[in-house]
Amino acid sequence: MSSEKHGTAKQNFLDDLADMAESVIYAVFLVLLIFTFLFRIATVEGTSMVPTLQEDDRLIVSNLLYKPEQGDIIIINSVNSHLFTDDSQTEVTEAPGLGKRIVKRIIAMEGQTVDIDFDLGIVYVDGVQIYESYIADLTTRNEGAFDYPITIPEGYMFVMGDNRLWSKDSRHPEVGLISNDDVMGHVILRISPFDNFGFVY
Repeated sequence: MSSEKHGTAKQNFLDDLADMAESVIYAVFLVLLIFTFLFRIATVEGTSMVPTLQEDDRLIVSNLLYKPEQGDIIIINSVNSHLFTDDSQTEVTEAPGLGKRIVKRIIAMEGQTVDIDFDLGIVYVDGVQIYESYIADLTTRNEGAFDYPITIPEGYMFVMGDNRLWSKDSRHPEVGLISNDDVMGHVILRISPFDNFGFVY
């Protein structure tokens, strides 16, 4: 009788262990599914987004139902650069880009006009100076990608880093305009370092 009880207890333990293993497998699969299709984890490289983001910050990025908006911080797949073919600003040509993922802030969307006074370091969108409390320095560096003002064509956007003196962004020929197709997602949350944990704006 005792051997039967022992056998039953052992079988119950094995069944519980199998159920637990199955639950763990499902949980791991669900996490992988979420981070493959809904969210990504990205690590900041460089200082182009200081003071908003620091080098080695770890971020949660999402592209779920995401529609880019002016002011958003985004992750970009900067494989190609997009520049105007001539002064008419009607056609865009593609050239080799940085060949890596970058994080920047959207300054202007398609249809908007960007102008930059590099002497005063002021950025205008549609003729209105934008208030940039997040920048480290004024926008005084012209990297030569465009002759301003420029109107952003359909399907593109203009981005800059918050650390304007140390950011290679839409002002630079290796970045230029950003195609909507190259936007990998919207930065939502900083998860590391933990003392700076929180939403990113």
